[in-house]
Amino acid sequence: MRILAVDAGTGTQDILLFDSSAPPESSLKLIVPAATQIAARRIRRATRERRAVVLTGVTMGGGPCTWALDEHLKAGLKAYATPDAARTFDDDLDVVQRIGVTVVSEDEARRFDDARHIEMADLDLEAIRRALAAFEVDSDFDGLALACLDHGAAPPGYSDRLFRFEHLRRVVEERNDLRAFAYLPGEVPDYLTRARAMLGCVDTDAPVVFLDTGPAAALGALQDPIVAQQDEQLVINLGNMHALAFHLRGTRIYSLFEHHTGLLSGEETESLSEGLMAGTLRHEDVFGSHGHGVFYVTAGERPSNRRPFVAVTGPQRAKLSASALKPYFAVPHGDMMVSGCFGLVWAFAEKHPDHRDEILAALGVSGVDAA
Repeated sequence: MRILAVDAGTGTQDILLFDSSAPPESSLKLIVPAATQIAARRIRRATRERRAVVLTGVTMGGGPCTWALDEHLKAGLKAYATPDAARTFDDDLDVVQRIGVTVVSEDEARRFDDARHIEMADLDLEAIRRALAAFEVDSDFDGLALACLDHGAAPPGYSDRLFRFEHLRRVVEERNDLRAFAYLPGEVPDYLTRARAMLGCVDTDAPVVFLDTGPAAALGALQDPIVAQQDEQLVINLGNMHALAFHLRGTRIYSLFEHHTGLLSGEETESLSEGLMAGTLRHEDVFGSHGHGVFYVTAGERPSNRRPFVAVTGPQRAKLSASALKPYFAVPHGDMMVSGCFGLVWAFAEKHPDHRDEILAALGVSGVDAA
């Protein structure tokens, strides 16, 4: 079973071609610029050339491409975007137009001959196929597993940080398991517009699964045998944009917090983590410092009084390298940068039970009940 896993982040998109017939360590891996970084570079090229930009395609992750567009507009240059592409910058198109972007139809977009046209999308399967072909790698796959971080389409005037965190809370309240964040395409809520746009870029009939990047990284970290053998874990994913921590017993969740990595020093991350483990960290403290929030599960089994094993993953993990938390840097199957991808492969197995045993055996995941 060959599964292509694509974890779309802010700094990088991490790509894994997993083959259940071979050791996971030998899987082909690509760590390349994130789609938003690529779009940002293209916008900045247009800025240097003093050309207007026309943004088409679908809703994708913001961050770097949003900052590049802001610089382009401040340089006095024009920007046009079709409605779906424009929602990359804000779900409310009136807001997009107020920042200086002219929203146009698909037909109108094609008429700007002198502008630089930029296709917006978190997923470019054709580019991945070309990369694989350059190394004589067969680009056929039997399944596809995709991840991104989606704030969701918040109602006008409602905090997108709070809207996303309420989604995380709802998922855990409905079924307390990291694997509950995994969706088949038809199960993805309508309000997860970035996720749905990413799935809309799929050009194959192969079975697909979607999973949020935070739970994907945690599921990947749990595949490190040192992490897996612990009774309780605090798994911290320090991504390039978001920091998400789960207090876990296996895949079961006791509590979690989410913040923005760039707003946190190592000491602040340590303090938040200590507060989560102690049960003293308040939602208001995180949200009030421009984070997303804190959630404690009140139903079911309670955490023990023992301190959980602290495991860290993510490209910004060095923030905690000298921490008093004394964290273990998880390396599932020998590679931290594809923690999320290995979590995606696990999620694929759970949502496609015909292949579950084969995939989990290859991953070395045992003694875990079906989701």
